[in-house]
Amino acid sequence: ADPCLNGGRWMGTGCLCPPNTDGPRCEFGATTINLTAELGPFVTMMARVTNRDFSEDMGDTSSPGHRRFAEEFSRTMDGIYRNVPDYGGIRVLSLSRGSVVVNYRVHLRPLPGNASLEHRALELLEVANAAPQPRNCTPSADGLCFTATSARATRAAVPGLNYTELCRRHAPANFSRFYFPYPTANGLLCVTNCTLDVPGSFDCHDG
Repeated sequence: ADPCLNGGRWMGTGCLCPPNTDGPRCEFGATTINLTAELGPFVTMMARVTNRDFSEDMGDTSSPGHRRFAEEFSRTMDGIYRNVPDYGGIRVLSLSRGSVVVNYRVHLRPLPGNASLEHRALELLEVANAAPQPRNCTPSADGLCFTATSARATRAAVPGLNYTELCRRHAPANFSRFYFPYPTANGLLCVTNCTLDVPGSFDCHDG
């Protein structure tokens, strides 16, 4: 029987846990969920990776194949975008066939008043396509060969949601009612009464 909880998957030697769950069996909700990036503007982008093959399980965001590819792609793009002003990280949204088409979101910190979000979207597209790529674009190459094909700027990530609803949307389903928003000087955290150093917290003994 699969011993993993809260959507975790047994990998033979341990559980592969979904985002924002912890523990050997994915039995705990994360102590803190950082949603700062969700509040800022973002750019939705698409790229085609030519030296990796798409497999059917990669279409399932909870599958090991999807997670492995998303981690490799995220590491690659973090390295490429790290010098772009206001860059706040990326999130892979979906994968599809051809060779691997990646739909992903680039989060940005709030832009200065004189900065154009549309200009930043074009910059992200240009920087991605100007990045050095492996000379040997085969599946065994150490690195990804890709072309970024589109970029669409969006100013509001979650219109109409208040902070409590936003926290419950991102928390593990079995624990969502226990999370509440905790705004900080730098952004937004979702916490519980088990999170240390927030008002009203107490020692939950890993429970």
